[in-house]
Amino acid sequence: MDDLDEHLLERLRENARAPVAELARALGLSRTTVQSRLARLERNGTIAGYSVKLAASYEAARVHAFVLLTVEPKQAAAVTAALKRLPGVRCLQSVSGPFDMIATVEAGGVADMDAVIDEIGSVKGVERTNSAIVLSTKFDR
Repeated sequence: MDDLDEHLLERLRENARAPVAELARALGLSRTTVQSRLARLERNGTIAGYSVKLAASYEAARVHAFVLLTVEPKQAAAVTAALKRLPGVRCLQSVSGPFDMIATVEAGGVADMDAVIDEIGSVKGVERTNSAIVLSTKFDR
């Protein structure tokens, strides 16, 4: 992976649906070169797929939170499996420090968020949660 690949990935993060010709112009490369680089990045697994980035107005209408979890010893796999089944949990990461995991959670409103956080807290193996509701997003890359 070289600097051109990094720049190509940066452009795709901005707009994963950008036409190859537009990417080529932005990078100063031929369309064929960009197409072959994309194919290589897909083949080697660097690009695992393409996704939707939702409008800021839609995201602003949703409630987002970070839920920090303390997990009972040897229960991380079971907690991970349980949280993966909860539709409001968008991301789960293990972390260092006083907490074991951080869940990124999304809900349609405050009551829905309260229910999701309660559901997370009731998962077998979760000892404790600490939640932080997102008030605003300053930027999102």
